[in-house]
Amino acid sequence: MLTLLFLGRLEDVAGEESVALDMAAPATLAEIAERLKPELAVAICAPEVRVALNGELVEQAALRAANGNELAFLPPVSGG
Repeated sequence: MLTLLFLGRLEDVAGEESVALDMAAPATLAEIAERLKPELAVAICAPEVRVALNGELVEQAALRAANGNELAFLPPVSGG
């Protein structure tokens, strides 16, 4: 299973802290987003959202995630 972790406001959009997806093959962010509810898909694909694959930040365009990986979505920090 591929584990998706949602941090900050993304957890509110998701309605839960994490989701597990069964991916038959390594998937791009767009392919992962297709498996999520539309408002969450839009939120995680926003250019300001940072993505960490197994604890390492990666560029959204370069992402390939598969079963056994953990993918964390980090929204921009706001406030003062």
